[in-house]
Parts: sequence; C-alpha cells; structure tokens
Amino acid sequence: MTKRDVFEYALVRVVPRVERGECFNAGVIVYCRARSFAAARTHLDEARLLALDPKADVAGVRAALRAVEGVCGGGEGAGQAAGDDAGRRFRWLIAPRSTVVQPGPVHTGLTADPEAEVERLLDLLVR
Repeated sequence: MTKRDVFEYALVRVVPRVERGECFNAGVIVYCRARSFAAARTHLDEARLLALDPKADVAGVRAALRAVEGVCGGGEGAGQAAGDDAGRRFRWLIAPRSTVVQPGPVHTGLTADPEAEVERLLDLLVR
C-alpha cells in the first residue's frame, strides 16, 4: 500500500465587491507538512468576474492570483516569504483578509502525491 500523508488545502476566492460578499473559486493552496510541500495553482474565470463586477480590475486580480502562487512556491517574487518554510508560507496565505482575492476555510485530506492533489482539486473545485 502506498504511504499517504495528511495535507491541508484552502480555496482561493475572488470577491469582486467585498461589500456584497459574492465570490467564486479561483485557485487552491495545498500544504503537506510531512513532505515540506506547499503549492498554489490558480485559474481566473474572467467572464464570471465581469458578471459579478463589470468594472473589475481584471489585470489586478490576475496579478494578485500570481502573487499567491509566487509566495506559496517561495521562489522569485515571494519577497520576504522566500526564506520561510512551506508551513509558514501556507499559514500566511490562509490568514483571513478583506481583499478582492482571499482564502477560504482550510480542509484536510490524505494523499500519496501532493503535487497531483493540487491539480485534482483545481479541476474539481475551480475549473
């Protein structure tokens, strides 16, 4: 039997007009402590964004989603978070915030392949 490890994930939501509270899923962040793994993948449904807010800053939302991926990966563009371990980057990204791009609640599961889990969850919950 393949060894499976506990992982945590949170959806990345776009809330075009925070005062209205309407949102849609635009990404997923996955963290697996046992493997020191953290990754984020995003997919922006531009038509959905503009349906909720015809004046939305599409380029700004795309930039914010890219920033989530960059910070989670810890590479170039992660800023000060680049030196943090995967767990600290994940915890920073899932902290509640009142912005257009914000995290949803954290969920858990078991996986033998955290990288595949990122893509599976993106397909299942976002695309």
